[in-house]
Amino acid sequence: MNSPASNSESSQGFSRLARPVQQWIWNQRWKTLYEIQERAIHTLLDSDRDVIIAAATARGKTEAAFFPLISSVLEQSSHSGFDLVYLSPLKALINDQFGRLQDLCQKTGLPVYPWHGDISLSTKKRAREKPDGILLITPESLEALFVRRGLDAARLFQGVQAVVVDELHAFLDNERGIHVRSLLTRMELSVGHRIRRVGLSATLSEMKLVRKILRPENPERVEIVEDTSSNFWLKAQIRGYLRQESLSEKDQRDDMAAQTAVAQHLFRKLRGTRNLIFAGSRQNVESYADTLRILSEKEHLPLEFFPHHANLSREHRMDLEERLRTHPATTAVCTSTLELGIDIGEIACVAQIGPPFSVSSLRQRLGRSGRRAGAAAVLRMYQIELQAGTKSHPLDGLYLGLIRSIAMIELLRQRWCEPPLPQALHLSTLTHQILSVIAEHGGRSAARIYQTLCERGPFQSVTRTLFAHLLRQLGSSEVALIEQAPDGTLLLGPKGERLVEHYSFYAVFQTPKEYRIITENKELGTLPITMVVVPDMTIIFSGRRWRILEVRDKEKVIRVSEDRVGTPPNFPGAGGLIHDRVVAEMQKVLTTTGIPDYLNETAAELLEHARSHLQTLGLPSNSLQETGKHHALIATWTGTVKTSTLALMLTSRGYKVTAFDGFLDVEWNRTLPPVTIALAEIAGMDSISPESAISENSNLGTEKFHPYLSTGLLIEDVASSRLDFGTLPALARRLIHSDGS
Repeated sequence: MNSPASNSESSQGFSRLARPVQQWIWNQRWKTLYEIQERAIHTLLDSDRDVIIAAATARGKTEAAFFPLISSVLEQSSHSGFDLVYLSPLKALINDQFGRLQDLCQKTGLPVYPWHGDISLSTKKRAREKPDGILLITPESLEALFVRRGLDAARLFQGVQAVVVDELHAFLDNERGIHVRSLLTRMELSVGHRIRRVGLSATLSEMKLVRKILRPENPERVEIVEDTSSNFWLKAQIRGYLRQESLSEKDQRDDMAAQTAVAQHLFRKLRGTRNLIFAGSRQNVESYADTLRILSEKEHLPLEFFPHHANLSREHRMDLEERLRTHPATTAVCTSTLELGIDIGEIACVAQIGPPFSVSSLRQRLGRSGRRAGAAAVLRMYQIELQAGTKSHPLDGLYLGLIRSIAMIELLRQRWCEPPLPQALHLSTLTHQILSVIAEHGGRSAARIYQTLCERGPFQSVTRTLFAHLLRQLGSSEVALIEQAPDGTLLLGPKGERLVEHYSFYAVFQTPKEYRIITENKELGTLPITMVVVPDMTIIFSGRRWRILEVRDKEKVIRVSEDRVGTPPNFPGAGGLIHDRVVAEMQKVLTTTGIPDYLNETAAELLEHARSHLQTLGLPSNSLQETGKHHALIATWTGTVKTSTLALMLTSRGYKVTAFDGFLDVEWNRTLPPVTIALAEIAGMDSISPESAISENSNLGTEKFHPYLSTGLLIEDVASSRLDFGTLPALARRLIHSDGS
């Protein structure tokens, strides 16, 4: 807990806190409260409204919530169950908060109970038998309480004054987020009254939209307390590196030379300080960590660089996290595992290798740096680009990875990050919650389940007709997760019982599975797939272009054949959704003049080349350029969802399409008309049915309970989240009539 700086006893907020809380603050020798803590004290004590407390990392959000909430509990505890519930996405955060809150609550008489998969059964039994004080729990453990001890929920939560949802920004647009909102509704229904919700969040764009995440049915009653006292000061550099265009063994060594050059720069600049290096994939993490180890050994210096990713043992990760807190010369080379999580202290620098997928993710990572008053957050970005040559693909000369990195920095400067997405159906998570509600009550009518989850709960986009369709699917003979008793009560079927009884049921999410890429029974490797891919679509893998022959979704296999037509573009990476605003900023970077002062010499030269090459391609003035008799480039200048939807629509008509950041590479045979004709047909459509573009052989099932859904339900679910057919005619019209305006 960082200490603020002037006199806390003169603070109006401080004077309203309970005496034991004041005593704890005195003991910490704090001189004043942060501005957001002052405001939160008054907001939380003056009303019972739901509240979102938004501030950067280490600006005192946790204390802003718990100082007044604990004070309120000490004045009016009902002594009937837990008083406060803290809901966290990470076990490590719970362990961290347990130590902090236990110290705060020692003199108050309030017990603090941590509850997750690594907590002993005796601790959980003690909390269950005498529920009181503060419960710190993960969504998955709360789910397990409902499933295994649903009839006990009213007794456990009857006296809860508030639920504090930490890292609210991590629960925005995913399965876990809607799961949390469903659990909060079910908690209220179990006790028969509203329970106050307090969300702790990083500062996001359009905070008013975030209110609906916390309280879907009544967002206008959510108060926002946002930190306005801190100025985000960013010191950034983007360093560009080049590798050769050929994939011969020699040039693969040149590629490794570029990676080594990045590692050498990191080694020189980061040694002796505490840092985080976000390297992307687990393979990249291990590769860079190994190179940094070798450099340390060559210099006969102690090792300061260590890998951190989900596949490493819990003990290894915890040891490294402890070293980050306590040792000043430590650098973690990581995936996204350290983007959220425990307080690891002041970080000197955040390094990012390759372009990130979202500004919000980059902003969250940067929250680890520049935490002291007046200190800047330090960001070092590294981008390795393919040297464009005469044999290169036309898109290679745009250096899209570098352009995306520049766009991200510019949007950070504008204090923009991705807002919450429109509500998707989330039929996978709804399936999970249907099974959970049935298990909680030992059976439930369809009407009561719909009321709990859809009318009162967060699945408000699901109509009664769609809900009935889903229930019929889950009860069908081939799925058999549920069955219906003679009186109409829905019960778990044999398969449903086995599913719910297994410990893996409690989590609604799964780590994105990688698809095995095979050709002629030979495995080429694995690739994470987040968007819909279909037969005849092309992908770039291992530096080559491949045509998809078959998608076997249940086996997580994509069968491909080598596509020898043309030179494949240098694909800057797959695996994330790029927002429309990010691509719009990329367009601005490419079409304006001036070189940002945070680019090194190589990156500046690459940017100038990219701008010149865009003019050569003719794309600023015309969004569609035919580059051959049966080949065209399309600049959609839109994000992943819209660009991929257009790619899918064209693929369904026989065109071979590869999607990039705001661009499509399109090829066709002589039996097909030019792509402009296909775009004109799409532009003339009043509406587009997703079924017309998505085949049964597509990879639709990306979420945990998707395998139990019919193709029709999967198409509806995917179309509500990862595709956008509604805007497709307008996009096609803009592309046809584009004049660069």
